[in-house]
Amino acid sequence: MVKNYETDFTSGPLLKKIILFSLPLMLTSMLQLLYNAADVVVVGAFAGDQSLAAVGSTGSITNLIVNLFMGMATGTGVIVAQSIGARDREKLYKTVHTSMLVSVILGVFISIFGILSSHFVLTLMKSPEDVIDKATLYMRVYFLGTPALMVYNFGAAIIRSTGDTKKPLIILGLSGIVNVILNLVFVIVFHMDVAGVALATIISQYLSAFAIVSKLIHDDAPYRLFPSELKIHKAQLLDVLKYGVPMGLQNSMFSFSNVIIQSSVNSFGTFVVAGNAAETSINSFVLAACDSGSQAAITFSGQNAGAKKFDRVKKSMILCVLYTTVVGLIVGFTAFLFKVPLLSLYTDTPESLAAGIEKMSILCPVYFTCGIMHTIGNTVRGMGKSVVPMLTTMFFVCIFRILWIMFILPLNNTPSSIYVSYPISWALAIVAHFIYFLFVFKKQKSLA
Repeated sequence: MVKNYETDFTSGPLLKKIILFSLPLMLTSMLQLLYNAADVVVVGAFAGDQSLAAVGSTGSITNLIVNLFMGMATGTGVIVAQSIGARDREKLYKTVHTSMLVSVILGVFISIFGILSSHFVLTLMKSPEDVIDKATLYMRVYFLGTPALMVYNFGAAIIRSTGDTKKPLIILGLSGIVNVILNLVFVIVFHMDVAGVALATIISQYLSAFAIVSKLIHDDAPYRLFPSELKIHKAQLLDVLKYGVPMGLQNSMFSFSNVIIQSSVNSFGTFVVAGNAAETSINSFVLAACDSGSQAAITFSGQNAGAKKFDRVKKSMILCVLYTTVVGLIVGFTAFLFKVPLLSLYTDTPESLAAGIEKMSILCPVYFTCGIMHTIGNTVRGMGKSVVPMLTTMFFVCIFRILWIMFILPLNNTPSSIYVSYPISWALAIVAHFIYFLFVFKKQKSLA
């Protein structure tokens, strides 16, 4: 019998369950993005364009370092979903306790590495001289919160894989409110500038980590966490690594290509960097809306693949693609229509506004294609195949963009020339992911 904390995706109508699962997930992702968005808005409004550029220019670097290991949380979600579909409670128990201990270890490691490497990496990225000191300070404070960030995301992945997306939403909503309030207090009242917004972020992250762990400990559920029984079980660690490492490498390569792009953007000066930072913060919300369908796909695919119901895997992927397309078009065009007032939340400098408008005009109408790319790739990952989706994304998105910067950008050295590489890379990856999905689907169905 399915408990009220757990949703069975292996039977019954799919569309309603996908929508009910995805909408809280979309809101959760958007609230999580409020951490950085609140940082960017507050420093832009109360500390100026230099501070805005300093905070905005660090996003691709922090993502590069954090996302390398965040794929492990995705791997945990796949194993939990498959264990639920197969009704394997022992494997679920071992996966939960292994993953939560790993999250702490990884978080501490990322924190130390990030703090020590911040200034060196910013120098390599050719950060403008007038923002590099502030950017370094922001990053070093930010990385103090990565243990909490990892613990929250691993815990949230476990809970979501059971079909419950409401608890992570509530937790992140409350910590997001704390983050916004502390941002305003630290910057306006105490004049702490970039250090203040970074400190507000990590305090909020530790609150969300504490809350998610509390839920895992006190919920009467198969995924219940017993702190005294935290232990790395070799078989489950290898399973998480099997699915998580390819995802982490993909994420890191994705972020690495963005670092290359950010370096190219930095060459156009502080105003373009500030406008790009503002647009990047806004487009993160659009992509979060699109990605809610792709995150649903991995859970639906994982549960049904675990239950050997491959027709439902295919149907859930189609429905998730439709959901992603509709949501992505609505949110993308809404952001496009209101691009000026949205960007004005971050900066009122005409040159920075113009730079942000330029990027939004190119990307907002087509962001849904990025969601489709992730949805098909995550469906295959839920089916237990993670290496090929990683290689596909690395080649068609990451390597393609790097080659674009090296060979195409010099022919027309403008920010617009950089931005058009995004939709082209997404479209190529969609085709490759879909071809591989058909191959895996036919093979696994024939063996079921």
